[in-house]
Amino acid sequence: MIVFDLSCDAGHRFEGWFGSSDDFAQQREDGKLVCPLCGSAVVDKAPMAPAVGRKGNQLATKPAPASGPVAPVANAPMPPEVAQAMVKLAEAQAKALKDSTWVGRKFAEESRAMHYGEQAHAAIHGEASPEEAKALLDEGIPVAPLPFPVAPPDKLN
Repeated sequence: MIVFDLSCDAGHRFEGWFGSSDDFAQQREDGKLVCPLCGSAVVDKAPMAPAVGRKGNQLATKPAPASGPVAPVANAPMPPEVAQAMVKLAEAQAKALKDSTWVGRKFAEESRAMHYGEQAHAAIHGEASPEEAKALLDEGIPVAPLPFPVAPPDKLN
């Protein structure tokens, strides 16, 4: 079996499973393909992203379960306001990290030491598991996730 991303002339995207590429062509020619959203019979293959495996040094992650109805993904450009907000957010993060020190997996330990007066306060960033971050918050230690991923300094090219 082969899976194709399909789209109709109204722009709706959906998947189709076929025995072969020729099977897809035959079903389209016979008028057996219709859009499940609008019923249009003008259906063609949509551009597909290749299935590229993750790098060997990356951990597999499971997507978080959806909470509530999932909105359909629009096949449209990002609105300019959203793109501008993302740029501003990235600039703000870069500015904040400019004077911050990477502490890696010692983030929770370093944050506690500063909070309890065992070492001088300083701007730091690093890695913490969700459980570690929750424990810090439960202790009254202010922490916040970064909006964009940050590569450890030793992993940068």
